[in-house]
Amino acid sequence: MGDKIETLASVTVERSDDLYKIVDILNRTLKSRDLMFGLALDPSDRQKMVFTIYRT
Repeated sequence: MGDKIETLASVTVERSDDLYKIVDILNRTLKSRDLMFGLALDPSDRQKMVFTIYRT
């Protein structure tokens, strides 16, 4: 992995309790391809989440 993290894409989706499971499996599966996935609550609407794809 390099020193720089590049944001490739980001999307806002409806909040779901199981979304973290998808992010976890993507991170475990695609780490070797220098991809990382993030999930966070949308600060402006707590009923939505922001899913982001990064290149490391």
